[in-house]
Formats: sequence, structure tokens, C-alpha cells
Amino acid sequence: MANSQEAPPRTLQDYVAIARRRQWWLILTMFVTWAVIVLGAWFISPKYRSETVIIVEQQKVPEQYVIPNVAVDLQQRLQSMTQQILSRTRLLGIIDTLHLYRENQEHADPDVLVQRMRKDINIEMVQAPGRPWELSAFKISYSTNNPSLAQQVTQELSSLFIEENLHNRRQLSEDTTQFLENQLEGARKNLADQEERLRDFKTRYLGELPEQLQTNIQILSGLQARLQTATEALDQANQQKLYLESLLNQYKTMRSQLAAGRGELGASPLTVDEELDRLRAELVDLSARATSRHPDVVRLKRQIADAENMKRQTSSEVASGSTEEMLGGPGRPKSLADLQAISPMLQIDGQIKSNKLEIANRKQEVSRLEAQIEAYQGRLNLTPVREQQLSAITRDHDQSRANYESLLNKRMQSEMATDLEKRQQGEQFRVIDPPNFPQKPYSPDRVKFSLLGLVVGIVLALGITALLEMMDQQVHSEADLLSVTPVPILVTIPLLQTAAEQYKHCWHHRLQMAAALLLVAAIPAITLLTYYKN
Repeated sequence: MANSQEAPPRTLQDYVAIARRRQWWLILTMFVTWAVIVLGAWFISPKYRSETVIIVEQQKVPEQYVIPNVAVDLQQRLQSMTQQILSRTRLLGIIDTLHLYRENQEHADPDVLVQRMRKDINIEMVQAPGRPWELSAFKISYSTNNPSLAQQVTQELSSLFIEENLHNRRQLSEDTTQFLENQLEGARKNLADQEERLRDFKTRYLGELPEQLQTNIQILSGLQARLQTATEALDQANQQKLYLESLLNQYKTMRSQLAAGRGELGASPLTVDEELDRLRAELVDLSARATSRHPDVVRLKRQIADAENMKRQTSSEVASGSTEEMLGGPGRPKSLADLQAISPMLQIDGQIKSNKLEIANRKQEVSRLEAQIEAYQGRLNLTPVREQQLSAITRDHDQSRANYESLLNKRMQSEMATDLEKRQQGEQFRVIDPPNFPQKPYSPDRVKFSLLGLVVGIVLALGITALLEMMDQQVHSEADLLSVTPVPILVTIPLLQTAAEQYKHCWHHRLQMAAALLLVAAIPAITLLTYYKN
């Protein structure tokens, strides 16, 4: 044995020889394992499954007229409803109502019963043909050992899904409408605030608004034209004043000469006025070039004061004298001819007074028009600023109005969708296949158990045979002998049997083959019988 050689690799003939030697180990192990599994399947309590199909019906009114409020994907909503229906409270209510799991209800924990019922419930999604992304229906099934009870539970589950769908859609639609109503109320207040802000701005800056730009330009153009006319009229009045004053001075000079020729002395109010006008003109001219403390300015002011005192004294003397004295005094008209000589001078003096009044009125008109022009020019200068401010306010107002109108339309659509859900004309679940009454159990599947037992038996038989061959130390062939000793084999002696022994061995071999065939044939026969029975 110390000189043993490595065993040669086995051939197909070797495996056939092993199968012949271990045929009963193979057959019996396979048969017994299969039989145990098949018999065990018969002791498993049968379960009946009742199934219903619920189709998803779209809303009866086209979506182009009424947009539904429920925009959640159907599969997500179905998962949410499944979690609600398969909740602990719902399932315990079904268990108590239908008296499920009576054999375990008294001693089992309620959570255990709920978990067991969840395992017995199966919900399967059905995709639309040709559109795998769209859910068109779903199946609900329940499994239990009582077919009538399975049908009742399935009916209850389908009713719960239909009611839960109606309630969820109606509740979701009402919540959406309420939410839009709250948002609409906030948008209404915001729009009112924006309108009040816009109204206050327009009231506050009336006349400076961008839409009044053309009106202001037209008014400004009219005021400028009026100012030009008033300025021209003032210039004409000033020219007329200069002409009248020149004419009056000529009359006064001629009268003074006449008075001097007649020996009349003393200053009359007319000569005093002339002197005052001259002094005042010189003062205005000098004041434009010198300050109020300049000696010449002070001198002119003193002379003007003296001349005004002389004028007041002369006027009082004239007012206090009699008619005869006025006519007979020096420098006064002494005859009708003298009175007629001074009449044009009196007329010119009246025209000068009227002209002065006109000049004053024209100056007031020019000042007023210049103030109005300045005001409108200020408005025009502020128009770009007001335009930017108004643009920001208007933009906020337009956004608020657009938001309000959008929410108003959405609220109206939501109200119609809610009314549609209340009338049960929206998307609904409808049972197209009512829960069936199961005629045969679906579990256990004894055909599958039979096939499983056959597979397990074959694997176990091969494993046991391989283990026996590894533990066997006997020499069964010439190759086995060469693997344990290097001595060459010179002679082999065949098995010598008598005729009776050969006959007996032949019958024994036939009986073994018949028994083996019977056992092997029993497996498919019983499997087929179980299949047709189910």
C-alpha cells in the first residue's frame, strides 16, 4: 500500500458500474425523499384565494372643460390608500367583524393577527396595454382556508378601496378649493393695497404724471406765448410812457420859458415832479453801480427827500388857496387862454397815469406767467422721476392683478372640480370582476411539491452515493487494484456459477429491475394524478 499510485480519472463506464452497485441507494433515497415531501404537502392546510379586478374610470366630463384638482399619480394615490386600508385599525375591524383567525384570535397578539392578514392580502397593479407607464386597473386578492370567507374579505377590501378613493378625492378637492379661497382673499387684500397706493400716488403728484406730459407741454407752450405777448405789451407801454413823459417835459419846458418871460418865480408841483423823476432816475442808475453808502448815493437820497418835502408844501398851498389866488398866483393860468394852453399837458399827465397803471398790470401779468411757466417746467423736469416711481408701483399693481385673476380662475375651476367629485362624476374605481368563489385551493401546489421532492431526492441520492464511494475501501475493478499496488496483473479469474445459481441470479436481477422501475414509475404517475386532481 505504501507504493500505491494515484487513481486514474473515472470514465463513463466507471460511473455506470457505480450506479449498478448503488442502484438501491439511489432509487430508495430518491423515492423516500420524494415521498416524504409529497406526503408532507398533503398535511399542509389548503388555502383558497378570492380575487377581484377594479378598473380606474376617468371622469365623465372632459378635462378640457373641468380640470380635476387631484393631480397626484394614480399609483402613488393607490399606495397611499393601501397604507390606509391596511392600517392596524382597519384590519382589526375586519378581523373582528368577520371573525377571522378564530383558532388564534383568543391567545394571539393583535399585531400578529394584523401581520398575518397583511401577508394574506395581495394587491397587484395592472398596466395599460401598450402603455406600461399608465395604470389602468388593479387586482385585490385574499387567501384563507375558507373559500366563502375569502370571498367576503375580498368584497370588503374592494368596498374599502372604492369608498376611500371617493373620500380622498372629495377631501383633497375641498382642501384645494379652501386653500385657493384663502390665497384669493390674501391676493384681494394685496390688490386693494396696491390700488390704494397707486391712487394716492396719482393724487399726490397730479400734474407730474407721465400721461400728463403732452398736456403740460401744450399748456407750457400756451403760457410762453402769453408771456411773449404780455412782454411785448409791457415794452409797448414802456415806450408809450417814455413818449408821453418826453412830450410832457416839452410842454413843461415851454411853460417854464413862458413863465420866466413873464417874470413868474417859484416852483410849481410840475417842476418839482420833473426834478424828482430826474433825481430818482439818477439814483437808480447810480445804485446799479455803487453801494448804498456811496457819497453820491447819499447825496441823491437827500436831494430826493428835500424835493419831496417841497412838493408836499406846494401841494398844500395849492389845496388851501382860493380860486382867485390859484388863477392869479405866479405860474398859474391867469386867463382862459392860459387854461387852454395847459389842457394838453393835463391830458398827457392823465395818460401817463393810465400808462403807469397799465405797466403795473402788465408787470403783474408777466410775473404771474413766469411763475406758472416755472411751475410747469418743474413738472416737466420731474416727469422722468415720477415715471420711474409710477412704473414700479404699476408693475406691483399689475402683478397683484394678474395674481388675483389667476387665483380667481383657479378657484372657479376648483369649485367645479369639487362639485364634480361630490356628484361622483370624477375619476372612480369600478369593480369589473366581482370577488369569485374559489372552487379549488391554490396552495399548496402539490405538483410543485412533487417536482421539488424529485429534485431534492435526486440531489440527496447522488450525494449519499458519492459519500459511500468515498468511504468504500473495496477493490471493484482492475483499475482499482492497480491504484493500490504496482504489481502487474497476470491472470484474472472470472466468477464461476452453476446453472441453478445463474438462474437464481437472473431472477433476482429481474425482480430488482421490476421493483426499481415500479418505484421510478410511481413518481410521475402520482405527480400526474395530483396535477389532474387539482
